[in-house]
Amino acid sequence: MDDIVKQAMAKWPNVPACAGWLGLGARGDWYLRDEAAQAAGPFAGPGSSAASRGSRVQMEKLREFIERNYEPDAQGRWYFQNGPQRVFVELERTPWILRLKPEAAGWQVWTHAGRRVQVSEALHDADGHLYLVTDAGLGLVHTQDMTLAADALEAGCWPLREVEAAELPRLYAYVPSPQASGI
Repeated sequence: MDDIVKQAMAKWPNVPACAGWLGLGARGDWYLRDEAAQAAGPFAGPGSSAASRGSRVQMEKLREFIERNYEPDAQGRWYFQNGPQRVFVELERTPWILRLKPEAAGWQVWTHAGRRVQVSEALHDADGHLYLVTDAGLGLVHTQDMTLAADALEAGCWPLREVEAAELPRLYAYVPSPQASGI
């Protein structure tokens, strides 16, 4: 977490949290969701739409700031610590979107936030999504890296098992929609 964020938290310790204003898409993009986007429906799942997704964050420095200050609380709700305010994140799929890079000794796996992770297992759902269980938590493999992931699986890098996508939040202790859970 950035030092400036820690200082703001110490200076203003009782700023209320907010939810619904920030979303993480299945390709690792951040979305700002103003009141109109929130009124248009949920960020993901049934009833979601292009209008409810919000505006994609395009400013590189803002994305980097969000990613440096992104983490879960004890209840598995992921948030961005924006100075003294905790901004809970709506997740389209998982807390992490994963990118793969081949290397001589195997595969490097990185989160959308640029953190290198170690993979222990691969999961596959009925809709063809591929998830990796990592030391940082569960992540969805980015669509552009599915061919690389298939090569890694064929090489036997990780055990693969089928899973019900609806069970992932419970199994891997994360909350897809803090806003829907009552924050």
